[in-house]
Amino acid sequence: MSMTVADGLTREHSMRIARDRIVSALRDRGQQVRADWVERELPERVNPAEHTGLLATLRLDPADLADAPSP
Repeated sequence: MSMTVADGLTREHSMRIARDRIVSALRDRGQQVRADWVERELPERVNPAEHTGLLATLRLDPADLADAPSP
């Protein structure tokens, strides 16, 4: 279930992940090549809805990496 935020978008659709968090998670696992690729290819603020398949392939849960919602 998605919650609606003030601008009318759902929280699910407005969630963003800092690319650095993804890179850090991959480096912590010893996946340097994948981390380097993510650093080169993904935008600084990643929309998990647009990159669902990639995050699943990397075995990353967007909920664990997402930025805290703005008040």
